[in-house]
Amino acid sequence: MQVMIERCAGLDVHQETVVACRLLGSPDVRPTKEVRTFATMTRDLVALRAWLAEAGVTHVGMESTGVYWCPVYAVLEGHFDLIVGNARHIRNVPGRKTDVKDAEWIADLVRHGLVAKSFVPPQPQRDLRELLRYRRKLVESQAAERNRLLKLLETANIKLASVASDVFGVSGRAMLKALIAGDASAEEMADLARGQLRRKRSALILALDGHLEEHHRFLLTLQLRRLEAAEQDIAALDERLAVKLQPYGEQHTLLMQIPGVDWLVAAVLIAEIGTNMSVFNSASHLAAWAGVCPGNHESAGKQKSGRARKGNVHLRTILVGAAISASRTNRLKARRGAMRAALAIAHKILVAAYHMVATGTPYRELGDAYLDHIGRTRTVANLKRRLERLGYRVSLEPNAAVA
Repeated sequence: MQVMIERCAGLDVHQETVVACRLLGSPDVRPTKEVRTFATMTRDLVALRAWLAEAGVTHVGMESTGVYWCPVYAVLEGHFDLIVGNARHIRNVPGRKTDVKDAEWIADLVRHGLVAKSFVPPQPQRDLRELLRYRRKLVESQAAERNRLLKLLETANIKLASVASDVFGVSGRAMLKALIAGDASAEEMADLARGQLRRKRSALILALDGHLEEHHRFLLTLQLRRLEAAEQDIAALDERLAVKLQPYGEQHTLLMQIPGVDWLVAAVLIAEIGTNMSVFNSASHLAAWAGVCPGNHESAGKQKSGRARKGNVHLRTILVGAAISASRTNRLKARRGAMRAALAIAHKILVAAYHMVATGTPYRELGDAYLDHIGRTRTVANLKRRLERLGYRVSLEPNAAVA
């Protein structure tokens, strides 16, 4: 194999230690190898950086192991050409396995240019990622807490969710607090309804007449408190995100032109893929990286499962949600099913975002005429292929009158 890098190093990163192996030597000679183990405290990582720099190391490779690589990357960033490889792609051959051998294997792969770089965004974008990913976790915990509260109400035979469309709206929260206080009758709690919910007063009286005990009130107090705390944290995160998104204001506004893409989806797109599209070879490469395109599994000339590959779960989740909200009904949904249709629309959103950010071009809806043309072309190609499989030679000429 051809040697690509003369001075390189491989790191086997763990929670408490980093085993480093540096390989030095020109392509035509056997490289000198030196292995050293460092702790992962900041002082020790600085010592690792100095040890690599004194030998003139230019490229450093490591596996993306959990979050342990992040502090190592932060200390070495800007001093070397860092290569964070997918652990699945650089797995060693079967045999003896030690931390030293892993570091040597990674260094050897880096030396021969056999480790593909994973996309590691710049620091401002990484900060944005952490904020948005934590916001997602808070929203998920908030939804779980709401479900637990509704389940608790059902155990007490409080049927508020059957009458009120939003138990956690202004009216619903007032009734929940009245249930916790325990000093109001069902009629008095029903009078707390606001807006159109007041028309359901008689149904509310029946729904609020349950068997609420002190045990239920205690749990309701805790659950409502946790809900309110989560809402305050989400509001604080949104304020922080507004500040962090200011440098990306132009791209953020541009992305919100896509149907189904609100401020949150646009923010996640910026945080996960960035604004420099040159890091991806093409829109297809980006779609494969995100996991929103069919898989490619061919063996012996036969196309096997087309199941979508695993990609960026944060990006894929938000794109599928945007796709569902963008179009409740479409042609593909009737033909391929709801989930495949949602994934296909998510793919279209991501491809549109790629080209819009790369060129600065605003969104343009192609309309039904374009879809009709695509559908017609696909139908003609499928019918022609079927006839050829039956042994016919097909030559197609458009009918001028029909055209």
